[in-house]
Amino acid sequence: MATPAMQQPSFLLANLKAEWMTKPFLQRCQELVKVIDDYPAKELHLIFPWLVESIFGSLDGVIVGWNLRQQQVRTNEYAIAMEFLDPSGPMMKLVYKLQAEEYKYEVPVAYLPGPVKAAIHEGVLPDCPLFHNKLQLPLSGLKSLNFLSYPFEYYMFFFATSLIAPKNYPPGQHVSTLDSAYFVLVDAYLKYFLPTEGNVPPSPFSDARGTVAPPATRSPTIPFAGYGIHSSSLLKRHISHQPSVNADPATQEIWRSETLLQVFVEMWLHHYSLEMYQKLQSPQVKLALLQYRLSMSSTPCGPPAPPGYGTLHTYQEPFSPTEEHVLVVRLLVKHLHAFSSSLKPEQVSISPSAHSQTSPLEEFKRVVISRFVQQKLYVFLQHCFGHWPLDASFRAVLETWLSYIQPWRYTGEKSNPQTDSQNRSVPEKWAAFVQENLLMYTKLFQGFLNRAVRTDLVNAKNALMVFRVAKVFAQPNLPEMIQKGEQLFLEPEHVLHHRQTRGFLTPAHGGSFLSSRQPAEADAVFKVKSHVYSLEGQDCQYKQMYGGELRMAVLKLVQIMAQARQTAKRISDHSAEVAANQSFLSWFSAGSPDLNNMYSGAEADEMGECVKKTHEFLDRALDYLCQIFRLNAGQVSQLMANLALEQDEMGGTRQLPDCVHSENGPVLTDLGRLQIINGLRRFEIEYQGDPELQPIRSYENAVLVRFLFRIASLINQRFEGRLDTLCSRRDFLGRLGRYYFTSASSRPQKRRRSPVTRKSAEQHTRPRLSLRMLASYRTLVGVLLLYLLGALLSFSLLSSTGLILAASFLYGLFMTVLGDKLKTQ
Repeated sequence: MATPAMQQPSFLLANLKAEWMTKPFLQRCQELVKVIDDYPAKELHLIFPWLVESIFGSLDGVIVGWNLRQQQVRTNEYAIAMEFLDPSGPMMKLVYKLQAEEYKYEVPVAYLPGPVKAAIHEGVLPDCPLFHNKLQLPLSGLKSLNFLSYPFEYYMFFFATSLIAPKNYPPGQHVSTLDSAYFVLVDAYLKYFLPTEGNVPPSPFSDARGTVAPPATRSPTIPFAGYGIHSSSLLKRHISHQPSVNADPATQEIWRSETLLQVFVEMWLHHYSLEMYQKLQSPQVKLALLQYRLSMSSTPCGPPAPPGYGTLHTYQEPFSPTEEHVLVVRLLVKHLHAFSSSLKPEQVSISPSAHSQTSPLEEFKRVVISRFVQQKLYVFLQHCFGHWPLDASFRAVLETWLSYIQPWRYTGEKSNPQTDSQNRSVPEKWAAFVQENLLMYTKLFQGFLNRAVRTDLVNAKNALMVFRVAKVFAQPNLPEMIQKGEQLFLEPEHVLHHRQTRGFLTPAHGGSFLSSRQPAEADAVFKVKSHVYSLEGQDCQYKQMYGGELRMAVLKLVQIMAQARQTAKRISDHSAEVAANQSFLSWFSAGSPDLNNMYSGAEADEMGECVKKTHEFLDRALDYLCQIFRLNAGQVSQLMANLALEQDEMGGTRQLPDCVHSENGPVLTDLGRLQIINGLRRFEIEYQGDPELQPIRSYENAVLVRFLFRIASLINQRFEGRLDTLCSRRDFLGRLGRYYFTSASSRPQKRRRSPVTRKSAEQHTRPRLSLRMLASYRTLVGVLLLYLLGALLSFSLLSSTGLILAASFLYGLFMTVLGDKLKTQ
């Protein structure tokens, strides 16, 4: 590679591109480090977009880049990539080097999340400082609209987008998300730019001007409406608007923390439906909320908007987050709780008038949850609750939700390990958080309840999710905090006005020394109502968590849990019986093997262990639900006992799922499908095809099975007509023929089977010879023992064979004569 003095920027980029695919990964990174150190920002400016795309991949997913989401510790490239992309590593050094020179780079609006893109195309500026004063309208129109971003924003945008951008990964690759280089790198960036201790380390290229110039005035080319008048930051003081001469160093560096969080939130959480977008982003809702906050009144603030106004007819984003995406969001939530909880104790209860005296980082900690994350995370979780499949993968969404509503778990305070976590009360200081996030507790609990009643709770993983939610909400003090928040929201406005008026009276004017509590309560009511109306709109119909309607839904879930317990018990009993029949002695037992039995001893033990966990999870979840909703434990126990007795008394066809009879046999109804999903009822599943064509079992000799099948097929083909004639007779010979030449699966049975077409049910019922039982190892061992017994009794081989055949014939005669009598008994 040429020296910096002799090489032009175009040659630098061309050489890097040419060597990118030929040199080893380590050598490429070493040369990049040398280039970043040796070249000035003017020359590095041209390679920066190409380098970022080569690392994180292209926005359309065609270029995979370094494949950080698939790299784990065991790979050779992991350590090299982590060192290069470290928050204080060479790549970030390049970012700071370009940031100091105020370079800007274009990002296509087309690759932004759907709601953001739709807002910009409709001329509504999104409520995020990232896009203010940075939109650039090209000559070709809005379709190719770009926005300008600084190097740090550009780098973080590609880094965040690589999580949700489609990638063409090689087939068969699957790695653990928690161990991937991308997940570890997200954690490193959060800890570096949102530190729980100390300040953000200063960038090495800060100068007297600061690292970010004030944004340029927005061009009036695009008539943005709605949010154009907002401040460029959600903080009271934005760094880019501060004079840099006497500014605090922390003030100069806090912009990176704010930018990082804004990019992560906008890219990872800004995905939801069109209806929700209209509810949250329409100027009418924002204006109504603002007037409510000013007047403390719930009266409609104006005439309804004309139909179609503010709607985005062209927007539709069928977005389905992946499990990896949700796990990264959970990491973000957990770190933000730890970051917010690291606020200095003396700053927690500081008066509003003293906000100007606090450091920017401390002020950022105070507002980081409510102003940056709350709304978008609520909508993101609500979308997942409504669209995620009804399977165990929902656990990632569930744990993200539970992490958010339990900020006390991430305070860093050491607890006594000898104390049961369930017996530890939620500290009273978190009551304000619960009230200001009321919908996170109540509305999402209702969403989980709707999922739980449609989930197969016999599955131990699904039962575990119900147990986890019940355990969290049963923590001491938490139900009371939620109930208090609901009471504050339902506080009538006229009572609030009366209390507020009395609250500011002094004793000299007829007030009371106790009236100082009233403004605090009025402020709490204001915060709860603002929270609910900002997330659900002014016309929301709030359902109380402890109201009668939700209580009935909980009782329905309790009934389904009880039914799932009984189903699990039946499966447990069956698996135990199967495991007992798999002993060594049963291998020598007489009679034909049960070809429909698919359980092995190990599978039965594993199933029994899973069912045992299901019992434990559901039992404990029932106890927690009784605590949360103050259910009568005796009534719940009686309900479960009655259900168990009813299911024991129910037999035969009443245990089958609900179905209707058609010309092709029974057909499941919607109720029947729901019963099967929840494990309430089931069909007796057994093989209904040709017994001769079943898979070869472990207790059968494969060579003999195939050989005997060919012999039987030749005999059946040769004597097909005679067998039909023999078995169709009504006399004793016909009954004897039907016993020998008709399989047990084709004989009439009273038990109903699972839905099957009539054509399939009538197949394989013709009389034929079956020799498959002779391929069973236990049959072969039994015959060998009989020959050994004959040899001991001095019988010849021919005589022993004749006696065995005669015994088999006599057994058939006996079963033909007495078989019907034995069945009736």
